[in-house]
Amino acid sequence: MKVGIVGAGSIAFGMAAFLEREGHKAILWSPSGERTKALSAGEPLVAAGAIEGTFRPAVAGSAEELVAGAEVILIALPAYGHKHVFDRIAPHIKPSQTVIVSSHASFGALYLSRLLATRKVAVPIVAWGTTLVSGRQTGPAKVQVNAVRQSVDLATVPAARSAEGLALCKSLFGDRFVDRRSLLAIALSNLNPTIHMGIALGNMTRMERGETWGQAENVTPKVGRLLEELDRERLAIATALGLEVRTIFQHLNLSFGVPPGSASEMHQAMHAIGKGGAGPTTADSRYVTEDVPFGLVPTAQLGRLAGHPAPLHEAGVEIFSAMYGRNFSAENDLLAVLDIGSIPLAQLQTLCRDGY
Repeated sequence: MKVGIVGAGSIAFGMAAFLEREGHKAILWSPSGERTKALSAGEPLVAAGAIEGTFRPAVAGSAEELVAGAEVILIALPAYGHKHVFDRIAPHIKPSQTVIVSSHASFGALYLSRLLATRKVAVPIVAWGTTLVSGRQTGPAKVQVNAVRQSVDLATVPAARSAEGLALCKSLFGDRFVDRRSLLAIALSNLNPTIHMGIALGNMTRMERGETWGQAENVTPKVGRLLEELDRERLAIATALGLEVRTIFQHLNLSFGVPPGSASEMHQAMHAIGKGGAGPTTADSRYVTEDVPFGLVPTAQLGRLAGHPAPLHEAGVEIFSAMYGRNFSAENDLLAVLDIGSIPLAQLQTLCRDGY
């Protein structure tokens, strides 16, 4: 299949390598054009780690070109770019296509559904609870893939097309998906924001000084305990909404193959087997600039809607805002335009099931 990938960072490169290795055709589009310059100039994409090989994905020069040449469109860039690219691709999407959001954040699937509804176009929009691959871009056309996850939660909007969304993902990426059948469940399934909150708070001076440090190695017992408490808040919100989501322990076990234990012990096990990854070497990291406004903020908002406030999530937003001198609550452009906080919970549940 021809899969158009929106983005050209570590996840987009890892996904392109995965698809090309499996015999599909990947087409990359960088909204700025900067990140695909090396590929456009003829350099191959070189992947190392969990995916090894040299690949030659195609490069699209515009959103229109990308969508026109693809059967599936995969969104693979930080959440702070989602609204912008949804605005760019929505005018060109056809009813025969499917959109996958990897990973989904801040009810972006609803925003895209609303854009398409104005054109009277309906497509399956598949929201993933996390990315299929993890890794780091190591050069203009190089990616280090740390892991290929063995299990990924998903949901399709509208839910009536769930079977199509699940079947498509399995055909492209293998039998590794769990259909949670609710976009609300996916909204509470991405553990990166809470894990990254603890990591960033516990290691901010390392990030600011540009040090080289092991990420999982530095999830010490006290940082691990914070991650577990954050997870309890998230799980309480899910339970209040009648949703089933995986725990942090299930996530680490299924994503990295480490045995059950405390959050710290499981991260130490990841480090021991070489899957711990390197920590951010700058404070200008998506661990904060993406995950706070597009991860912690919507989870806290859902907690308030469900009647189960999340004080640690709320505190994280306030602490990072104070550290950075920014109002991270105001930086989520998806929540602002959807006005999720003013939608009655029953109406939000209906939208998450049926879309617009």
